[in-house]
Amino acid sequence: MRGIPEATPIVLTADESAELENLARSTKTEYRLRQRALIVLLAAEGMASRAIGREVSCTTGTASKWRVRYARDRLAGLDETGNRGAEPKYTAETDKRILAVLDRPVPAGHGRWTGPLIAAELGDVDVQYVWRFLRVQKIDLAARKSWCESNDPDFAAKAAEIVGLYLDPPDGALVLAVDEKPSIQALERAQGYLKLSNGRALTGRSHDYKRHGTTTLFAALDIATGEVRTKHYSPPPAHRVPRFYEPHRRRASQAANSCHPRQPQHP
Repeated sequence: MRGIPEATPIVLTADESAELENLARSTKTEYRLRQRALIVLLAAEGMASRAIGREVSCTTGTASKWRVRYARDRLAGLDETGNRGAEPKYTAETDKRILAVLDRPVPAGHGRWTGPLIAAELGDVDVQYVWRFLRVQKIDLAARKSWCESNDPDFAAKAAEIVGLYLDPPDGALVLAVDEKPSIQALERAQGYLKLSNGRALTGRSHDYKRHGTTTLFAALDIATGEVRTKHYSPPPAHRVPRFYEPHRRRASQAANSCHPRQPQHP
């Protein structure tokens, strides 16, 4: 009949004993690490693993595990960092591959990339991980976004000059950012209360409306103060619309040149 195996003996140096005492007593030590330090200290006193388990409220196997690991690796053996479960299946390299797929042309017969298409293209990545990664990155495959790119070869220099004017305007200058919204329909809709057969009344507006032509809104933002100045103009007949805009542009350009003749004007 085989006897009960002897517990792994623990012999501590003075420095090790002091370090373990600090870990076991400090309130700033993580609970698990404090428990492991106490297991080793009790083992060094010759206590059996079963008794240690009762003392620190853990299983006999846990007490035996940490006394064996300490005997082999000393203080470094108390840290489990890097030894928690299997290696992750998907890494940062997987994420880069998903993003690279989005830069490729969509397969023939499809209008856009989808989660299953990306997973099929990669071959070794689960579609659920693809969706999770896209959600984390806030990438919506169904949403459509558009933007304009200037074909002006001097666009970058002009943009830098305008931004510089906003950030550091000339002394005593009034810097305005002006834009217009033309051909706004002026519609008049019937509003009021609608009496229902059950006695209730609803408020709202009808689908019928009356046209009052169009209007054009001009707005100017004062860069220094943030004040927005607006004005509506009712445009003349269609054949005179180009002449309607030109005086405003010409007056604004003349006013800017009169104040700052060296300031170039960009179309």
